[in-house]
Amino acid sequence: MPHKQPLRPISGPRRAVQAASGAISEGRSWSSTPRPRARTVASRAYLVILLYLLVQAPLWATRAAAQKLVGSKFDYTVKPGDTLADISSRFGVPIDVLREENDLKSGVRLKSGRNLTVDNRHIAPAVLNDGIVVNVPQRLLFLMREGAVTRFYPVALGRPSWQTRLGDFRVTRMKKDPTWVVPRSIQAEMERSGKDVIDCMGPGPDNPLGRFAIYLTMPGYLIHGTIAPLSIYHFTTHGCIRLRPEGIADLFERVKVGDQGSIVYITALLANLSDGRIFAEVDRDVYHKGSDPNEELKTMAERAGLTDSIDWAKASRVARRADGIAHQVDRGAISAVVPGASLK
Repeated sequence: MPHKQPLRPISGPRRAVQAASGAISEGRSWSSTPRPRARTVASRAYLVILLYLLVQAPLWATRAAAQKLVGSKFDYTVKPGDTLADISSRFGVPIDVLREENDLKSGVRLKSGRNLTVDNRHIAPAVLNDGIVVNVPQRLLFLMREGAVTRFYPVALGRPSWQTRLGDFRVTRMKKDPTWVVPRSIQAEMERSGKDVIDCMGPGPDNPLGRFAIYLTMPGYLIHGTIAPLSIYHFTTHGCIRLRPEGIADLFERVKVGDQGSIVYITALLANLSDGRIFAEVDRDVYHKGSDPNEELKTMAERAGLTDSIDWAKASRVARRADGIAHQVDRGAISAVVPGASLK
């Protein structure tokens, strides 16, 4: 027989998030003590506020997802015209990592036909089961479908002086050959730098939005292409999320109006694979919003019951280098290749 006594409110916004994620399971929210009508009304009002908090809570706080390892370590044959900057922006690999992996000196031009080792293994944050996830420190956009990473794309994001806003969004519309309506803030920057001030620009080879634009519920924010591919995988924008031309063309075909998404800021990530391997990734804290990556890794390992399975000397080196690549840190042997879903 159903209990007919009123609900006792769960205390605090933090408990609201815990309840949404299934963390509250003790069954203690019922009360068998009769209460005055005024308290009952207050309790119901509090529940309304609680539901509001659940709606407003970030998507990453209310969804469960397993962190995934994506990308691979593979051989790449240099093509005519290739540069390290181009390969870096295409695959999502820091230039310094490419140099170190291939014993290349700064300033050396690549010769066509040379084989390079490219390691673009990354850990997709546990944020959404379905939708778009952008992790700012990684400079990557992950497309999630039914709990799996179907694609990931290197992106350009807001420079430290013009940071990309964090938060949740939905796709509101999608436009091929978009018109760029220049925000007033950018017009003011044009004026300060002595450039011709424009308020809009139609489709064409000079339009900085490129061929495709995905509009979001975040006012003024777009996911769009570019006419400057080498800017990708850097912090160079006025806050928008910018992809290489081939990347935005692919993403445009895979998303739809109404898709949800989240922009997050996570500098340290840990992934426990089904075969027992454990990987850690640490990215530079460009916006100075993160905390000690060593402590973050230790906290994640403790919560996952992995503390004794990790070689902490390896993990400390990963945290210290912060090279933006996933490295194996368990006590077992290192595997050479990990399959992934990057565009090549």
